[in-house]
Amino acid sequence: MNASTRLSTPAGLSKTQEYLLAVAAAILTANAYYIHPIIGDVAHAFGVGAARIGLVPALNQLALAVGILLLLPLGDRFSNRSLTIIFTIGQCAGLLVMTLARDFALFTAGSTLLGFFTIAPYLLPAYASKRVPPERLGHVTAILTAGVIFGILVARVGAGVVAEYADWRTVYWIASAAMIGITLVLPRIMDKGSGEREAGRLRYHQLVFSLLGLLRSHREIVLSGAIQAIGFGQFIALWLGLALHLTGPEMGYGTDVVGYLAGFAAISVFSTPYWGRLADRIGPRRARVGFAIAQTAGMALLLPFGNSLWLLMVPIFVGNVVGPAIDVTSRMTFLSLEPDLRTRLTTIYIVMMFMGGSIGSFAGTALFEMFGWTGIALCVSGSCLCLTALALLGYRLYGQREAA
Repeated sequence: MNASTRLSTPAGLSKTQEYLLAVAAAILTANAYYIHPIIGDVAHAFGVGAARIGLVPALNQLALAVGILLLLPLGDRFSNRSLTIIFTIGQCAGLLVMTLARDFALFTAGSTLLGFFTIAPYLLPAYASKRVPPERLGHVTAILTAGVIFGILVARVGAGVVAEYADWRTVYWIASAAMIGITLVLPRIMDKGSGEREAGRLRYHQLVFSLLGLLRSHREIVLSGAIQAIGFGQFIALWLGLALHLTGPEMGYGTDVVGYLAGFAAISVFSTPYWGRLADRIGPRRARVGFAIAQTAGMALLLPFGNSLWLLMVPIFVGNVVGPAIDVTSRMTFLSLEPDLRTRLTTIYIVMMFMGGSIGSFAGTALFEMFGWTGIALCVSGSCLCLTALALLGYRLYGQREAA
């Protein structure tokens, strides 16, 4: 065992800590998703159209990508624990601006600020990866991913129901209270530990510019990032378009129905850890190909099933089961590499992911305004085909590492 390995091998995480970190990831992630079922209500409240309201989630995702690029590399120089607490305070500030905003510009500014500081959920996998043995990496990564999924689930279901029976602003008051609470609790969940400053010899600008070198020396991160960018972009576009479709005059449902449909994501909270263990056994690249094919088959049903709420449950169910598994397997392709690179490789991956999310946010509302549900369904199906092609390419180029 060399010195670097000794520095990055801490006492470990207890199971209680693993699940508490998953809860924290849920609360920290949820903030970007409250708007999904209530986007029509927010647009109506501020008197803007479908295309313009799409700027709110689009700028949130773009700001998140910029924040990840500029702030996440600090995780390879400074304590993940300290950074997580600081960034969580920034999230609180942005969320409070959104809650109190009385005009569209200020609401959008608060959402953008919130996005810029939403770094903590993406520090947590790197933090945990330095504290678990390699043979449990897939399982623990999946637990944290399940926490993120649960946060998205609660955000979308809860926001839809609360907005239907109270109003959309109450959603953000509840979210602000949850954020203040987790900010106070996080210091007790996260140990200071060792393995926090592997790249401490690098200055900040060296950390940021070192990303370019990592793009050249670890080319698979570009492929994994592109796969997740497509997957996340289509996820955002689908749910924004679905909210507008179901609450529009043609379907005529309330925001609570959008939230209830989002409840299908609950299955992925339980299925994703299983897929993580499967990927541990057969290899993440091989597993990712299977998940991508299954997702493509499911999303092909969006168009023919689009006019029936009950039939739409089928592709939504499939997407909720296999979509998160694609994310887990893509992360596993780089979280098993050297500990001193993981946070910066995560930076590249997440920046690409949220650039895809930004495009999907704007495209989802714009396509719906121009082409209705047909435009959304065709766009998502086409992006699934692209994702599957990249997954196959990844297995062909790097599949030999599965047996390494």
